[in-house]
Amino acid sequence: MPTGVALQDVRAQLFDAAERILFRDGPNALTSRAVTAEAGCAKGVLHRHFADFDDFLAQLVLDRIGRIGAQAEALRASAGTGTVAGNLTEALTALLGPVAVAILALITFRNELRARLREARPSGGIPLATEGAAMIASYLGAERDLGRLPADADIDTLAPTLVGAGHLLFADRTSGPPQPTDVERMVTAVLAGA
Repeated sequence: MPTGVALQDVRAQLFDAAERILFRDGPNALTSRAVTAEAGCAKGVLHRHFADFDDFLAQLVLDRIGRIGAQAEALRASAGTGTVAGNLTEALTALLGPVAVAILALITFRNELRARLREARPSGGIPLATEGAAMIASYLGAERDLGRLPADADIDTLAPTLVGAGHLLFADRTSGPPQPTDVERMVTAVLAGA
């Protein structure tokens, strides 16, 4: 690999390369060598920017968690428009795309990564899933305030139930993502209990 090539925003390039590998080959294929080869840079580039590979992975997960903030704002802004089930279907589909599901598997697979994420996120919970449930809960609260959900809807139960059930729909990497109608059917069934 050439070593004199200037890289723009190395972190973003490495994160994007890791996502492509996760999407294409799954979490077992994710190694520092695979990431740097995919990014088209020398292996030492990763280690100049991160303490080690688990630090890189932790920063990747935290970066992706940070993106949920923008999704949460957009979802909350959609309260009162469209249908509640339709809005949640779109949000869960965006939240639980193939890369996110692969990241959840990666977190499960790597003990050191989980330990680093626990240090970085003292609030606990499963990274991405916890933030996704908070995003859904915020939206459900807004819809409840608008009267589109019953006043006694148990949002603290509905939100993680939707994320968990959604994850089960999206977790099978071999058959591809579920159809939007399947996701909406699950959302509707969960909301029916509200």
